[in-house]
Amino acid sequence: MSAYTVTIPRLETARLLMREYRQSDFEDFAAFYATERSHFIGGPLTREMAWRGLATHLGHWALRGYGFWAVEEKATGQFCGHVGLWYPEGWYGPEVGWVMMHHAEGRGVAQEAALAARDHAYGTLGWTTAVSMIDPANTRSIRLAERLGCGFEGMFDHTRLGPMQIWRHPAP
Repeated sequence: MSAYTVTIPRLETARLLMREYRQSDFEDFAAFYATERSHFIGGPLTREMAWRGLATHLGHWALRGYGFWAVEEKATGQFCGHVGLWYPEGWYGPEVGWVMMHHAEGRGVAQEAALAARDHAYGTLGWTTAVSMIDPANTRSIRLAERLGCGFEGMFDHTRLGPMQIWRHPAP
């Protein structure tokens, strides 16, 4: 059997390291997805389904050449959530997405990481457009999309997640 490897580039911002997922991230990942806070993105999930979700994120890198990064605070090494580029089958369009752990909310972590991910999409991957798909009740994510300069474009009815707002990012 031959080995298969996927290279996930690391991105750094002033405060953050955006890196590959590690086994050690799973406990925080699973704990978040076990809570009601995850309902905007398909949760709550059992540990088994959270494991599959983490594996899906890694598989997206293999299939698309981009994906979500684990976001780590450089000063503490603490896992803060995941932010990245997403375009699975059935999705409206190439997306910049974010999910923050409770301890990372309200500190500008998601915005800092989303800007780095968007810069990578536009500058390195050559994307000419990107969206963020947001549950209409997720006011924190809507406010972040607005801070990122996104404009509301309309609605998309996802077969599993239901109605989602389409927020278009400014062009590069």
